[in-house]
Amino acid sequence: MKIIIAGCGKVGYALAEQLSEEGHEITVIEPRAERVQAAVDALDIIGYIGNGNSYKMQREAGVEDADLLIAVTGHDEVNLLSCLIAKKAGNCKTIARVRNPEYVDEIGFIRDELGLSASINPELATARDIERLIQVPSALEIDSFAKGRAYMVRFEIPQGSPWHKMRVIDAAIKYGNHFLICILERGDELLIPSGNTMLMEGDKISMIAPTEDMGRLFNIVGVQTHPIRNVMIAGGGTIAYYLAERLTKAKVNTRIIENNPQRCTELSEKLDKAMIIYGDAADSKLLLEEGLEQMDAFVALTNFDEENIMLSLYAHQVSKAKLITKVNKITFEGIVRSIPIGSIISPKHLTAEHIIQYVRDMENSQSNERDSTVDMVYKIADNKAEALEFTVEEHSRVTDIPLMKLQLKSDLLVCSIIRKNKVIIPSGQDSIMAGDSVVVVTTGRHLNRLEDILDGAVK
Repeated sequence: MKIIIAGCGKVGYALAEQLSEEGHEITVIEPRAERVQAAVDALDIIGYIGNGNSYKMQREAGVEDADLLIAVTGHDEVNLLSCLIAKKAGNCKTIARVRNPEYVDEIGFIRDELGLSASINPELATARDIERLIQVPSALEIDSFAKGRAYMVRFEIPQGSPWHKMRVIDAAIKYGNHFLICILERGDELLIPSGNTMLMEGDKISMIAPTEDMGRLFNIVGVQTHPIRNVMIAGGGTIAYYLAERLTKAKVNTRIIENNPQRCTELSEKLDKAMIIYGDAADSKLLLEEGLEQMDAFVALTNFDEENIMLSLYAHQVSKAKLITKVNKITFEGIVRSIPIGSIISPKHLTAEHIIQYVRDMENSQSNERDSTVDMVYKIADNKAEALEFTVEEHSRVTDIPLMKLQLKSDLLVCSIIRKNKVIIPSGQDSIMAGDSVVVVTTGRHLNRLEDILDGAVK
């Protein structure tokens, strides 16, 4: 598809990179010449220096025959105007990034009146992901499927776990087949395990199960769980605001440390149940005075990756808090995975996931052989694999046939089938039916529709 991206900051660059890798024809519009040059030099894309909300610039970029325009500049109003112009000039689909908390309750009206195909709020999406990690503190990552009915959780098998030196099939049989291990990471190795794969202490595994079973499964594995009641947030930006709003509603004691006095006043007026502290989060004395050692969770959300990393390292030294660290720069990600800074969260990657899900479903809808919709796309296991949720729209080559009789690709696993609100962990005898939601994990090329899981004909 031909896609125009207005804005080439962190999010725009990440989108251009991932969408061009998936074979789309990408054009970026960005007023800062150095950003355009960096993107054009590194990626197989076309770049224009200018404003995305200019009708003339959009025409130069080819909006009249574009399939999609994605507006992800740093200004909501520019994004909305860019989408409105694209809709009128080219009649293409449009997606706008809208971040201002004042627009949250109005986004449905804005979307309908401006004819937006979709909108994305990276800060709100990030806050929701952090909230899930706080709800399940032993998890490194959590992804939600079937409107929260199933979770895929990534965690490390602890020392002394009964799963140490146990085969995957034996763990499943012993504990009732209420879960499925989808991905196993051991050192630099990543694999989709078979039933004979041996589990070991220190392995990182991604496991899917009904949401209500997660606590019991953690106890079985030997992962310690405890409710989080006290949270400290370093940095008082938009993500911190959304997160504190959600945590205080859940009666979690929340403290925000922010070094801008005007922002502290704004947060105090909007968050009457949170404690807002004026000060420098990099001041270790201040952190200790405000009770870091007693915190159940510490969330580093300043505007600087380096500062977030150092803050979480310090929190790891002086406390037993669950650590969540915001990291955006691509150059840091390979390094930070090996140091103890807890769960790593990246707003630009979350935004890219949401938009890629929309793009794949859009591709699917243009196919003459559409059999499903793409409801969710998650990059998992340090972006080395994908987890996708499909809704089966009609009968096809994958329906009404036992999974064991389907010739499935070797680099994927059908992890879960959700049927009439019931989460099924499938065996070879189970079949996919029209109307089901199906969760698939793959380490291979991206999937656009459910039939892409097939490697050949039915056995």
